[in-house]
Amino acid sequence: MSIIEKLEAQERLNYEDGLALYELDLFTLGKYANKKRQELHGKKSFFNVNRHINPTNICKDICKFCAFSSNRKNPNPYTMSHEEILDAVAVSYKRGIKEVHIVSAHNPDTGLEWYLEVFRKIKEKFPSLHVKALTAAEVNFLANEYNLSFEQVIDKMVAYGVDSMPGGGAEIFDEKVREYICKGKVSSKGWLEIHELWHKRGKQSNATMLFGHVEERKDRIDHMLRLRDVQDRTNGFNAFIPLVYQRENNYLKVEKFLSSTEILKTYAISRLMLDNIPHIKAYWATSTINLALIAQEFGADDLDGTIEKEAIQSAAGAKSARGLELKDFIDLISTSGFIPVERDSLYNEIKVYS
Repeated sequence: MSIIEKLEAQERLNYEDGLALYELDLFTLGKYANKKRQELHGKKSFFNVNRHINPTNICKDICKFCAFSSNRKNPNPYTMSHEEILDAVAVSYKRGIKEVHIVSAHNPDTGLEWYLEVFRKIKEKFPSLHVKALTAAEVNFLANEYNLSFEQVIDKMVAYGVDSMPGGGAEIFDEKVREYICKGKVSSKGWLEIHELWHKRGKQSNATMLFGHVEERKDRIDHMLRLRDVQDRTNGFNAFIPLVYQRENNYLKVEKFLSSTEILKTYAISRLMLDNIPHIKAYWATSTINLALIAQEFGADDLDGTIEKEAIQSAAGAKSARGLELKDFIDLISTSGFIPVERDSLYNEIKVYS
């Protein structure tokens, strides 16, 4: 059976099928990805009103692709106090955020309580806010640093008020690529185990894939299939987020940047391969807002959110440091022919903008 026949029959796709999808022309691929998107979500494009906070850039690990952590490429180390974090949340709360998204570097100097207590303080002061925090890479770091099991760290997250887990730290699951780009970070096995344990607590999370650096197409397909396997068991992933590699201020020295065609193909293939993950997010902070809007035609149904302030991707060249205004976000989705839908962090619809 040809790949087109499989797509027409809506059969589940395997590894070889995933590679074959990349050989299709962009518009054929887009047709089938958009069909799947329309079946799931119609013309709705989801977003949330959120604030990203990155409390420290001091990191035990040195990932070659990272421009955020303090090192000789970024010699400006910082660690926010809990008071500074709470002040930032308070300002954004007045502006209407529904979610605070907290991701840090792996700082060995702050202590476990520094990481956890801030979640408790946010929940006490702003009980309606959804706290999305601690990537699997951070969970792995905290477990190793403080001689805890993954389960113990996860139970502390729940106890201190973390509502859902972001998808960061996945990068690429292929072990050889991982060894080269982020040696010492959480393993692919560890990342998947942590999310599966989180799901078993009745909690939800996202999943990411960093692409456009030294990985190959086969590595992307392998990555998607490993996520699909976990989702078959747990049904705990809300969204898959293909993150476009940012090339400034890091050690990978990637000379050839991905074409827009290759990026859009990867979004479309994600929608077709991940038949059990409900949402595909075009995270505009890495893809640019313009390409994210086009990605709505290629399987993506979520653009993330207003962000307000962002430090990790912008350190590597992304134009996301100051986020987007809510009105601008809504207008951009509307003028691209889709229906803006404000959602909460778990994809419950809050407001549909017609």
